[in-house]
Amino acid sequence: MGSLVRCVVRSLLRGQPGPRRFGSAPPELREQTLVLVKPDAVQRRLVGSVIQRFERRGFKLVAMKLLQVWEGYNVVRSTRAMVGDTNSAAAAAGTIRGDFSMHVSRNVVHASDSLETAQREIGFWFQRDELVTWESGDSAYTYGP
Repeated sequence: MGSLVRCVVRSLLRGQPGPRRFGSAPPELREQTLVLVKPDAVQRRLVGSVIQRFERRGFKLVAMKLLQVWEGYNVVRSTRAMVGDTNSAAAAAGTIRGDFSMHVSRNVVHASDSLETAQREIGFWFQRDELVTWESGDSAYTYGP
């Protein structure tokens, strides 16, 4: 698990807010999406594997309950590609569902299918003050200067 995730989890366990850093990233770098790690993934202890895949893509975890909201350039489309087809039988190998899902009703994660849906779903699960604003140490490497 990434160091940010460990820090956020420790902060949540202590009842303190997670790390906050304020920056002025361009709007296209601040697109957000909602990813729900479903109970079958939690039971199978796949949460860390799912989180690591998003961190390796350079996305930032900005809120967590047993839910995750990811932020980054083109994050909605990229997430749908990473997650794979809703029907696990059709999901490509290398996608989260292709690697871990057994059946369409047990397809491990939910991911927003559009920017509009993501905004609506994020608003349903999180209050605005629950979203963490921070700058990744490797954002210049990931997105350029």
